[in-house]
Amino acid sequence: MDFPQPLIRGRLIRRYKRFLADIALEDGTEITVHCPNPGAMLGLNMPGLTCWLSRSPDLKRKLSHTLELVEVDGGLVGINTMHPNRLVAEALAAGAIPELAGYASTRREVRYGTASRVDFLLEDPNRPACWLEIKNCHLRRSGTLAEFPDCVAARSLKHLRELEAMVAEGCRAVALFVVQRTDCDAFSACHDLDPAFARGLDEAADAGVEVLAYGCDISIQAVMIVRPMPWVR
Repeated sequence: MDFPQPLIRGRLIRRYKRFLADIALEDGTEITVHCPNPGAMLGLNMPGLTCWLSRSPDLKRKLSHTLELVEVDGGLVGINTMHPNRLVAEALAAGAIPELAGYASTRREVRYGTASRVDFLLEDPNRPACWLEIKNCHLRRSGTLAEFPDCVAARSLKHLRELEAMVAEGCRAVALFVVQRTDCDAFSACHDLDPAFARGLDEAADAGVEVLAYGCDISIQAVMIVRPMPWVR
């Protein structure tokens, strides 16, 4: 996924009200930008962090800039939770996720469960349909372990239950965690911040839901899914 325009460098002043952040640009100008991340952003919301912004050409937008990347410990972290679905779509088209290759067609935002829409539905006349949910992961607290979620994620737990139901109906179901940072080599559910989700992920896997994690290469020009990561239960 290439960024359509060069990103703009700034310094984080504060992140607040979930979807807002104040940024100081390199020329000293201070602006308020859209922060497309509903989570806690633990470790990524400290004042003074270098960050990178995109700018929308849409003059009607209230906030013209969007927070895309944050620099931590010398590496880039993608905080935009809108990107993983696009990253996965590109990876599926390129055959970059072998576990999900070989389907004849892909549909997005298909209704299922209780008032939900699955991120992707992979279909082929010669195999069961695959219901695929995508989750963005950007939390690292120690070592090289990526964790999800960084706060209570009741909606994500609901999605796991809905994937379980699809397995019970004879379909294939997959929870794919996209790790938008370059300093991790394994993935785990975050047991202390959301024990219900951690238990739910174990229960979903025991019920037949497949759990995948893939890491990304990240630069100020592009983000791309590149490598599988083991799930540490």
